[in-house]
Amino acid sequence: MDFTKTDAMDISAGLAAGDITAEALMRATLARIAAANPVVNAIVALRDADDLMAEARASDAARKAGNVAGWLHGIPIAIKDLANVAGLETSMGSPIFVGQIAEKDDIMVARLRGAGAIIIGKTNTPEFGLGSHTFNPVHGATLNPYDTTRSAGGSSGGAAVALAAGMIAVADGSDMMGSLRNPAAWNNVFGFRPSWGMVPSEPAARVGDTFLHQMATAGPMARSPRDIAALLETMSGPDPRQPNSVEKQVLVEDLDANIAGRRIGWLGDWGGAYPMENGILQLGQAAMARFEALDCVVENVPAPFDATEIWQAWVTLRHWAIAGASAPLLANPETAKLLKPEAIWEIEQGLKLSAMEVHKASVIRSRWFAQAAEMFEDYDALALPSAQVWPFPVAWRYPETINGVAMDTYHRWMEVVIPVSILGLPCLNIPAGFGANGLPGGVQLFGRRGDDQCVLQLGQAYHQATHFPQKHAPHIHQA
Repeated sequence: MDFTKTDAMDISAGLAAGDITAEALMRATLARIAAANPVVNAIVALRDADDLMAEARASDAARKAGNVAGWLHGIPIAIKDLANVAGLETSMGSPIFVGQIAEKDDIMVARLRGAGAIIIGKTNTPEFGLGSHTFNPVHGATLNPYDTTRSAGGSSGGAAVALAAGMIAVADGSDMMGSLRNPAAWNNVFGFRPSWGMVPSEPAARVGDTFLHQMATAGPMARSPRDIAALLETMSGPDPRQPNSVEKQVLVEDLDANIAGRRIGWLGDWGGAYPMENGILQLGQAAMARFEALDCVVENVPAPFDATEIWQAWVTLRHWAIAGASAPLLANPETAKLLKPEAIWEIEQGLKLSAMEVHKASVIRSRWFAQAAEMFEDYDALALPSAQVWPFPVAWRYPETINGVAMDTYHRWMEVVIPVSILGLPCLNIPAGFGANGLPGGVQLFGRRGDDQCVLQLGQAYHQATHFPQKHAPHIHQA
């Protein structure tokens, strides 16, 4: 069994059947990390190899005794370095938090561990997860395995690269502004932003509020929609301490569905509102053609809402959320001097906002939600590119122009993701192939809020017809 390409659920079945052992799996995992990670820098805070091998042997012994925790029993996983893992550092890519050892697991991490996963370390992220480019002053930059001179995307860049490079079979990520979708697209894997509330955040999250900030969410990443569905079932489910968490969905059982006749609306560049580098739209159109070959109905859809209004609402709500979480870091001179400029800008803008400005932004969000709901009366899913540009040089902080159009913020080049994010809709990045430059790209496939199953069913049928992650894995060898 080639663990670098094998689905996690197939590994799980092999462990259950006794065809492989957790000890052999861990040995292969550590060997692959030793070969690939020095090249791409995806996994950080890797635990001691002897400790991991001992935990794998203990997992085998528990299985032999009939004590199987769940479908992840014995499967290695690395956690994005924004979430807490008991005993491991949570730096969030910031020098402010270097050496901060978590005392307990976050809810989502505890659920993965409870299902039997062996946590081997953390995956790299931008500082505080800000920006769709994974670099920070603590762990450095994560490199794209398809071209190591290029960005891996972000903020779940370490997770996406670890998957693409075969170091782990499934991963967690988080997504405020495309962080489960952009890195998945740029690394030829799947990343799923679930309906907001499916995966509960921490009751004492950094934002300090569990009612108002419906923007960021954790979610799964994998090399197949089936693994996405299985991991999401494990991560999701209500938490009694949080007012907006929702009931767990059964996702794997009915994943293989007949999608003939399902309707998909292709939004392209939102009527010209979103500048795109050459080849991006063509890659998305090729993905739509594959759905047509599966007997789906694909139609071009005009821009359904003013892009400028969505952007203004988004940046207002984002500033507000980030300032609410991180304003104390800027107020303290000792920590303020360690913040990156983008974080300072977000906090300062948020501190300037009035309550009525936030209300106005949420009214725009409410109007767009109502309009989107009407669209889903006619379409089972809508589609957009997952990024407006190809993976850019890793030395850049962010793209400053797209086809001559100036980007006025550090994240404007990812504007294409915010119609989904601002509404908390379920959205799957599907690998769409490669451009003439040899770099991977993807398409966002999104549906009505709460209908995660429909989006995953479409993704599963597409994957069965393409198998992009398995057929086009990157070739990485230690330098």
